[in-house]
Amino acid sequence: MAKQKIVLAYSGGLDTSVILTWLKESFDAEIITFTADIGQKDELDGLEEKALRTGATKAYIDDLREEFARDFIYPMFQAGALYEGQYLLGTSIARPLIAKRMVEIARAEGATAIAHGATGKGNDQVRFELTAAALAPELDVIAPWRIEEFREQFPGRAEMIAYAEKHGIPVTATASKPYSTDRNLLHISFESGMLEDPWFDPSADSNRDMYVLSRAPEEAPDQAEYIELEFEQGDCVAVNGNRLSPLEAMETLNELGGKHGIGRVDMVENRFVGMKSRGVYETPGGTILFAAHRKMESLTMDREVMHLRDSLIPKYASLVYNGFWFAPERLAIQALVDESQKNVTGTVRLKLYKGNIMGAGVQSPVSLYNPDIATMEADPSKAYNQGDATGFIRLNALRLRVASGVAQNANK
Repeated sequence: MAKQKIVLAYSGGLDTSVILTWLKESFDAEIITFTADIGQKDELDGLEEKALRTGATKAYIDDLREEFARDFIYPMFQAGALYEGQYLLGTSIARPLIAKRMVEIARAEGATAIAHGATGKGNDQVRFELTAAALAPELDVIAPWRIEEFREQFPGRAEMIAYAEKHGIPVTATASKPYSTDRNLLHISFESGMLEDPWFDPSADSNRDMYVLSRAPEEAPDQAEYIELEFEQGDCVAVNGNRLSPLEAMETLNELGGKHGIGRVDMVENRFVGMKSRGVYETPGGTILFAAHRKMESLTMDREVMHLRDSLIPKYASLVYNGFWFAPERLAIQALVDESQKNVTGTVRLKLYKGNIMGAGVQSPVSLYNPDIATMEADPSKAYNQGDATGFIRLNALRLRVASGVAQNANK
């Protein structure tokens, strides 16, 4: 009888390298590793060879960067998603894409299960498994960190390192970076280690080496830089006059944002599993795109449509954060978002300077801004009669007058 096959989400780090061997032994299974190239850069170097040397039967490394930008980042930014007022959801939005591809590989390889190395205390376990449930409910999901025998065998990093050495697993684990990172095309996150103390200051001069994608604002150029982003139906299609794919646009904006120290966030957030956690994020390109997109909407989006979409931002952001990307409610909201973006077309000019993004102009062939109507001078179009405001105010004040009268009578 053929061994069962398990597809493992593999990063090549200590945890997933140990998990690869542990799964192979514990389940007597063939392990197929999957690594998604979603913009980790040199973190992918040598991973295929490493996975095979560690015992994988086959190792997939798929370039999903364009799909990530086009089908995940861009739709999310059209929705204006921002979790708890600060987080641009860089890690959250990557997980459904990774899990989707794992499911596809599992089916192609005849695997019966997928596995991941996400901790039982975090959000990623939920994101991976909700995606699998939505797309392939027939697949089992193995989460070693939620298996008691695994936790007993590996109560800490020392035991994992000893296991790796015993089994000849090529792992480099040092204390030079006492925190964990997760990088992709949209951002890089930092958590755990010294960052678990919310009083710790990651922006201090002594901690500048931690950052990867951006300069400290203090080290950014002393000269401001103007940039222009062109939008078509809510998507950025060009930067500084150069027509770009979603991937190319994100890479260009990351470079520009990093150069000017843009996109650093330090926050304590509420995890879906119930606890608070502290994270530090660098999202240089995404921060520029978010600001530019909002500015483009301000000129071209109907007021009531904008307010309706905005009322759904907390819900949409929570759905992404909590792992419900493929849930019917997210798809329903996305349909409304898609409709809202049909006229979000034009050009936004921004000024970048030492961590700041300043609006410097916006124009559109479908602008809803009419200077003749908005002017404080005489309106040549006569589209607005200021006298009409009297009745408008009187009608809106009616309920306030009634409530005030009732309150005064009650106090007599």
